[in-house]
Amino acid sequence: MRNLYEEDKKYVLNTYNRLDLMIERGEGSYLYDVDGNKYLDMYSGISVNNLGHDKGIAEAIAKQAMKYMHLSNYFVSEPVVNLAKLFVENTFASKVFFTNSGTESNEAAIKLCRKYGKRFGENKHEILSAYNSFHGRTNGGMALTGQEKYQKAFMPILPGIGYFEYNNVKSLRDKVSENTCAVFLEMIQGEGGVVEASCEFVSELVNLSKEYNFLIVVDEIQTGMGRTGDLLAYEKYDFTPDIVTVSKSVGGGIPLGAMLVCERLEDVLHPGDHGSTFGGNPVSCAGGEYVMDKLVNTNLCQEVKEKGVYLVSKLKELKEKYPNVIKDIRGRGLMIGMDVGEHVNAIKQISQGKNLLLNSTSNTIIRLLPSLCISKDEIDEFLEIYEEVLKQVFKK
Repeated sequence: MRNLYEEDKKYVLNTYNRLDLMIERGEGSYLYDVDGNKYLDMYSGISVNNLGHDKGIAEAIAKQAMKYMHLSNYFVSEPVVNLAKLFVENTFASKVFFTNSGTESNEAAIKLCRKYGKRFGENKHEILSAYNSFHGRTNGGMALTGQEKYQKAFMPILPGIGYFEYNNVKSLRDKVSENTCAVFLEMIQGEGGVVEASCEFVSELVNLSKEYNFLIVVDEIQTGMGRTGDLLAYEKYDFTPDIVTVSKSVGGGIPLGAMLVCERLEDVLHPGDHGSTFGGNPVSCAGGEYVMDKLVNTNLCQEVKEKGVYLVSKLKELKEKYPNVIKDIRGRGLMIGMDVGEHVNAIKQISQGKNLLLNSTSNTIIRLLPSLCISKDEIDEFLEIYEEVLKQVFKK
């Protein structure tokens, strides 16, 4: 029998830590391997398959692919216009620029912010982001990412970017100046350990943006598209950003991202200032239209809030039973982090042996990113397996 795992190591540049699993298909909240084993998928493609493995997405994509797969951005395209319209009608956005990925959305935002800053002076080009943030792996996205481990091997990085301590008002105040053109912020730091922005911090950010005339860019690449129970996570807070970047789940599993901009920024970028050969690909946007329709025209987001509350309440019960394993539980909606300290790798390994697929981040955090369509019965299945895992870890 063909060993795909070994061929992958032989032919594909090894920049990922693969799981030793040969997946044949996905269905709903589950993945099935080539031997027919069924796994409860709590990765959902790292928050890409927000609707789970939904055949309706595949049908929407196939229908568009039979018409045409690509035109180039010299032509208007119906699925592109339809998706942009859905964003504008259901968010703060006045206009949308489509990309292929989250890091490309952030690259577009960097350019827009710096061109905006130059309206007010040549020195107004500095950008701030948070320590422990994650904004992508391109040169600009990596420079925004306030983690040295991602930057060290690739120095020098894009200049003119500084960092503040997340949720530290004084740190933010100390870093902002008249030369600041933008602040990038995740409402919940995903790679940083599932840590949520405080209302006090966001309020101060908004006040400073008015005082120093800089743009607020919210990176919703992981938190957006219903993940937290709101269409976009910033909606919990009493402010409206200038720019929001999205990707991951936007295309339903096909590469797609977007930069959403407010009305006063519509005229900053002119034809020729920025572009993308594949950004706004019609097939991807057909998938995106299906995803957005589900999010804005059904009760899915409200269901995510309710399921998130239920799941967290049950996890807190497990925390009380296993305090030596679970040290903290945090997050919102169906983006949940559990600090399990040094047990993180053992929990992942044992869980996989019990047909439960768990993701981790920040060395100590089990990160739950299930399908937004996960049922209560499937949540209970997860909880049952997870407690079995905790019992096994607790005995060690």
